[in-house]
Amino acid sequence: MKRLLLGATLLPLLAGVASAETYQATNWMAPAHILNEFPYQEFARDVAAASGGAMEIEVYSSGALVPAPTTMQGLADGVAQIGIVYPGYTPSELPLNNTINDMGFVAKDDLAAAFAWTELGLTNKKVQAEWSKNGGIFAGGYSTPFYNFICMTEIVTPADVSGKKVRVAGTAQTEWIQSLGGVPVSVPIGDVYSGLERGSIDCTMSDPTNLDKGNKFWEVAKTVNTLPMGVVVGATYVMNKDFWAGLSPDHRRIILDAMATGLARSQVAYHVGVQAALEGSKERGLKVTEPTQEMRDTLTAFQAQVASKLPAKAVAERGIEDPTDVLNDYTALEAKWTGLLADVDRTDADAVAAILKANLYDKIDENTFGLE
Repeated sequence: MKRLLLGATLLPLLAGVASAETYQATNWMAPAHILNEFPYQEFARDVAAASGGAMEIEVYSSGALVPAPTTMQGLADGVAQIGIVYPGYTPSELPLNNTINDMGFVAKDDLAAAFAWTELGLTNKKVQAEWSKNGGIFAGGYSTPFYNFICMTEIVTPADVSGKKVRVAGTAQTEWIQSLGGVPVSVPIGDVYSGLERGSIDCTMSDPTNLDKGNKFWEVAKTVNTLPMGVVVGATYVMNKDFWAGLSPDHRRIILDAMATGLARSQVAYHVGVQAALEGSKERGLKVTEPTQEMRDTLTAFQAQVASKLPAKAVAERGIEDPTDVLNDYTALEAKWTGLLADVDRTDADAVAAILKANLYDKIDENTFGLE
């Protein structure tokens, strides 16, 4: 009798296990990279816990499932249900998003830029339509910290860039390096370490956390210059349409809440990681320098040109309709988030997540979002 009762007791548990759904998430970063560890590894654990095990997210790292340049197509095809997408890898498919990314070169606040970009992607119809056209749903994005020069030889003045092969991420960065007489090189971030090591590139424009987190550039690079050359934004979470439509509203809410937390954790990790990476680089023997005033002035002048010329340039070169309204929306949102974040402790992920949820994610209707 006891044996029969025990079997009956186990049946509901077994049924619960059998009904659990496992979904694939693709991330081309190493597991220890900030944009993998917090918005994917921890996100997967949060989703499993909040759903009582009904949803399991299986994370494939380092491009094991889908490489960076084809992630958007892989998501559209259902190879993965969730993935990180950098628009710069698919410029012809995401021209409007790449235009917005160019605005990151003039950003003044990296955390505000991340949440402005996220809100724009979640609410602006033109931006949403571009993601939808490519078979995905944008659900949240990141901003890197300010980019610096990470190089094999020292760069301090504009003349130091001349002739150097510099890895870039986006059109604005490309034109900046060209204006200094350098040679822009576009390669995935995962190829930068070997490029520096082999000498196929002399420098990379990169946020300092790549020195120690995931990519570990400090193992090969020799110098860092802290000139703040804007930020790069990307889509932390893009979802397959059928995956999202197939979830219950309760499960969509769990996903959205976990995404908000994941974005906050990522940005806080970026914030606290910059100083640690620079100090650690000094300890390892890298030369960390400040830019000259000439370099700062040259950058400021170039950034002013980027902002003023971007709309017409995007129309002429990317073949899109005038993006002025979208860029104005982004600028207004960055100002909005700068204000919302003015008094928050940027080392406190819970505090940052609370602001992001209250002012954005809690307002997203899980019954309709992404289903129109």
